[in-house]
Amino acid sequence: MQKRDYYEVLGVERSASEGDIKKAYRKLALELHPDRNPDDPEAEERFKEASEAFQVLSDQQKRATYDRFGHEGLSGAGAGPGFTDVQDIFSQFGDIFSDFFGGAGGFGRRRRGGPQRGADLRAAVRLTLEEAAFGTKKEVPLAYPGPCEDCDGSGAEGGNRKTCPQCQGAGQVAHQRGPFLLQTPCPACNGQGSTVETPCKACRGRGEVEVERTVKVTFPEGIDEGQTLRVPGQGLGGTKGGPSGHLYVEVELERDPRFERDGIDLIHVLPISVPDASLGTSLEIENLEGDPIKVKIPSGSQPRDTVVIRGQGVPRLSRGGRGDLIVLLDVQIPKKLSRKAKKLMNELKNELS
Repeated sequence: MQKRDYYEVLGVERSASEGDIKKAYRKLALELHPDRNPDDPEAEERFKEASEAFQVLSDQQKRATYDRFGHEGLSGAGAGPGFTDVQDIFSQFGDIFSDFFGGAGGFGRRRRGGPQRGADLRAAVRLTLEEAAFGTKKEVPLAYPGPCEDCDGSGAEGGNRKTCPQCQGAGQVAHQRGPFLLQTPCPACNGQGSTVETPCKACRGRGEVEVERTVKVTFPEGIDEGQTLRVPGQGLGGTKGGPSGHLYVEVELERDPRFERDGIDLIHVLPISVPDASLGTSLEIENLEGDPIKVKIPSGSQPRDTVVIRGQGVPRLSRGGRGDLIVLLDVQIPKKLSRKAKKLMNELKNELS
């Protein structure tokens, strides 16, 4: 089914300010929130649709991409918006719901003891200019603390923790302060209610070990510096049957000695001599693929003039076609001249004056 226009979903004009967008989302979130519409799948879907629209339109970069390319531009960036479940929305917009609904006591609070979504992971990957331009697949290494399998995260050998003898498993102890009775975390077990007699050898009693794994990530052609890919379900595992979190991969670009990237265009600085700039010539350079292409330098070219070669830039993200290669002319003025060269330059000076 074709997605509705995000501005239509929130009921705002395309020129709406950030404040107008936030206000419109607040109104819809109050109306459609699952806590107000239990067992209403239609309201839940509209709630996710509104949250998806807000996710894009509240982000200046995503909004600019959407305004220019529509839904296809967002999906092509690999960071296509959308939420797998309501818990995903609360995870991303926890601070927003705190502002809207009065903090943790308001809407959006999940019931304790139920399934919990796993935490998200983030990673940064450096790509060459060619990899970003033409797309690539990479194994992204991840390292994070995870529960020790040998002790099931308990920190105790065999998973056998003992009830704390000081607090009898309560995790708190009481202190008499005059007419008042104060409760504080038990110092013997740090408020856990149990202690470790024999620490687990694998994790040395910490209950956690370093987990290392790799995730294969596909980077689409045309992706640029600072853009982020969301890889669903590759974050930390959920608890009590909850879904896994997501992996967010931020793209960094290595410097290229031949080209500077400007959106979908490439800039190449081409040194030329004064005679070539004055008389015009045809020179050969390599394009991004390494193939030779000719650059026609018109006579009378000035320093920092440009020659544009159409269709030799970076592929457009999800829309087909390519940007341009902009050749920036760097006219080389000689610092030292031979006697003959000086004579010729003076003759030229007199001829032009």
